[in-house]
Amino acid sequence: MNVNPTFQPVDDRPGLTVIDSIENRQYPLRTSDSVSPRAADSTGFYFPVDAAVSFTTTKLVLPYVVPIYVRDPDGEMLLEAEHYAYETLPDGEYVLELMAPIKLYVHVRSGVTIASSDDRLSFDFGEPTSVRLGARSRHKRPAATVATTAEPDDLARAVSTFGSALKTTGCDRSLPSFRGHPPRLALDDEVRIPDEIEPPDTGITIVTPPERTAIYAVSPLAYYLGATVETGSRPRIETDCGFEYPLDRSNEPFDRSIQRVLEHVFFFDCVIRTEGLYQVDLHERRRLEERVDLAFDELYEASPADRLATVLSVPFETVEDLVPTWHLVTHATAASENATMLPFLVNELSVVRTNPDDREPADAPSARPLAIDEFTRSNARSVEDDSPSIDAYVSPPDVDAFEQAWLGDGVPVGANKLSRAAFENGLDRSASGDGVDVTIVCNDPEMAAEFEAGDGGLYGDREELPFDVTVHRSVSGDELRRLFAEDVDFLHYVGHVRDGAFVCSDGTLDPGTLPDIGVDAFLINGCRSYEIGTRVIEEGGVGGIVTLSEIGNRDAIVVGRFVAKLLNNGFTLRSAVSLARSHRFVGNQYIVVGDGGTAVGQAGSGVPNSCRIEPIGDDTYRLRLQLYHVDSGVGAQYIPYLDGVDRHFLAGNELPPLEVSGQTLSRFLRLAQIPVEYDEEFCWSTDDRFASL
Repeated sequence: MNVNPTFQPVDDRPGLTVIDSIENRQYPLRTSDSVSPRAADSTGFYFPVDAAVSFTTTKLVLPYVVPIYVRDPDGEMLLEAEHYAYETLPDGEYVLELMAPIKLYVHVRSGVTIASSDDRLSFDFGEPTSVRLGARSRHKRPAATVATTAEPDDLARAVSTFGSALKTTGCDRSLPSFRGHPPRLALDDEVRIPDEIEPPDTGITIVTPPERTAIYAVSPLAYYLGATVETGSRPRIETDCGFEYPLDRSNEPFDRSIQRVLEHVFFFDCVIRTEGLYQVDLHERRRLEERVDLAFDELYEASPADRLATVLSVPFETVEDLVPTWHLVTHATAASENATMLPFLVNELSVVRTNPDDREPADAPSARPLAIDEFTRSNARSVEDDSPSIDAYVSPPDVDAFEQAWLGDGVPVGANKLSRAAFENGLDRSASGDGVDVTIVCNDPEMAAEFEAGDGGLYGDREELPFDVTVHRSVSGDELRRLFAEDVDFLHYVGHVRDGAFVCSDGTLDPGTLPDIGVDAFLINGCRSYEIGTRVIEEGGVGGIVTLSEIGNRDAIVVGRFVAKLLNNGFTLRSAVSLARSHRFVGNQYIVVGDGGTAVGQAGSGVPNSCRIEPIGDDTYRLRLQLYHVDSGVGAQYIPYLDGVDRHFLAGNELPPLEVSGQTLSRFLRLAQIPVEYDEEFCWSTDDRFASL
C-alpha cells in the first residue's frame, strides 16, 4: 500500500494541494501562477520526507497561519515566524519547515519575505524561483513482529524491543513525529526477536515485579525511555552510571508510580527540547525556570541515562501543576491476550493501569434519569430485559486524564472499549479520495433535523479539508449493506435500531450479514447500537461511536450534531464523546468502540481546543483556552493567534486567563470553529453573536 503524500494541482486557482490520503489530511497552497508539479529528489530537506515535487513560482500563500521554522541546509534554526510576522531573508539557501497538519518542507535558493496576518501567511521570493516541496506522512506502522509467551520474563524481553521504534533517544522524542510504532507482539511458545529489531543502548533498565500486569504497566515507560525491562523482587529504575530510582513506594500502587515517572520525564523533555531543533519561547519553560536551577542546554546534550537521573532528582511536587493533563489512561485486565495490544497502547503513549479486577460491576446505563417522554430510536418502546445479550457492564475508576479506555471483558461505562481488530484494521486502512468521504444514512424522516440545518449542514466544506458528503434516505437492507462495504472515511447512521439490527425501509438488517467493511469510522445514532458497532469493527472498521441504551430522538439530534462538528474540527472519536459528556449532552449511554484515537477531520490550528469567555468590563473579556491532544499523540504545542501573545503552550494544558478586547476576541473566534462556553451557555465560535463583539 502506498502511503506517500501526493501533490495535486487545483482547477479553480493557481496552486496545489498536498494530500495525505491515509490520514485524511490536506493542505492547499496558492501560487502566483499556475504550476505543474514534477517529481523531485527527496533529499536536501534536512529532515526525512516521503515524497517531493518541484515547480516554479514567485509566491507561496498558506490558507491559514501555522508556525514556520526557517533553517539553513544543516538544520540550524535561523528564525521562527507565526502570526503578524514580517521577516526578510537575503539571498541564500533555506529550508522552511511548516507545522501544518501534514509535515511540509520548502527548499529554496533565493531571498524570502515572510509576511502573515490573522488568517494567511505568504512566502514572497521576489521573482520566479524554483521551489522544492517535500511532505512526510504521519502514518506509522510496526516494522516487525516479536513472538513471546505470556510469562513475565518473556514479556519483559519482548517489551524491551519497543524502544527500537524511537527515532531519537534525545528530548525530541517528546514530539509525536519522533516516535515510531513499536513492533507487534504475537503470543507463541517461545521468544523470537527478528534480527532487524535493534533497541537503543540507553543504559537504562527498569526492574518490575515478576507479574504480567506489571509488564503491562511498565510498557509505555520502557518504550519512551528506550529501556531494557527485567523482572525482580525490588522494583526500580537503574542506569549504567550507578543511578537508582525506587518504584515500590508504599504510598502508591506500582502502576501509579510508573505513570508519575512517565508524565514527569515527558514534561521535562518537552521543556528541554526548546534548546534543540525547536527553539521557541515556551510558557511552561518560563514557569519551570522560576522553580529549578538546571542547565537546559547541557541536559539537551546529555546521555539518556544522565538526563534521566537529573530529571528524577526533581521532586514531582515541584512541577505537577505544570504537567499537561495526560490524554489517555487504559485499564487493562491481566488476560494473556492483552499482551498483543501493548504495541498499540504504547504507540498512543497511553498510561496503562492494571488493577481493575476487584472493580464493582456497573449498572446498565440509562438514557437519562427520567423516563423518556418522546419517541426513541429503537422503533419500539423496549424494556431492559428485551435488550440484546451483551457482556456485563463495568465501571472503570475515575482518572486524571482527558479520556479512558478499557481492555478486557465487559462493556465499559464511560470509556472506550478497545479491540485488537480495530487497530489492525487501522494499519491497513485504504487511501481515501481527494477529501473526506462522509456517508449519511437517514432511515426515518422525523430524525432528519440531525443533519439538516441552516448553518451549512452537519459536515463543513473547508478549503483545506473538503468533505464529500452524500445523503441516503430510507434505504433498504441491501442498500445499507452496500454502503458499509464502500471505502468511506465516516458513516453517520441516523435511524432506528431494534433487537440488535438496523431498521431499513424493507425490514431489518442483521449486522452479521454485513460483508467486509470498507467504512473506517462511524456513528450509529440509534438505540442500543453497541453490538452492531462491535460487529462492524470485527468486519473491518476502525472506530465508532455507539449507544448502550435507549435514546430519545431530541437528545440524539443534539448529540449527533455536536459530535459531528467536533469531528469536523480535528477531535478524535474518543475526545468528541468525552467532551460531549463533560458538557452533559450525554451521560454514559454513548461510548466508543475500537480505536477511539481515530480522527476524521483536522484542526486548522493544529491542536483541537475549546474556550470559555467571560465579560469583565466595557469591551473587555476574559478568555480561557483549553488545549486537547492531537490524534498523532501527546507532545504537541500551540500558540494562539492573539495580539500580545508571543509564546507557545503545551497541548493538554489550559492557558492562563487572557484579557482581550471585543474586536480581538471576535477576530480570534473567526479563525476556526471551536466549542465555546459563554454566559453559562454552550455555543460555537462561529455563531453570529460573536461577529461584532
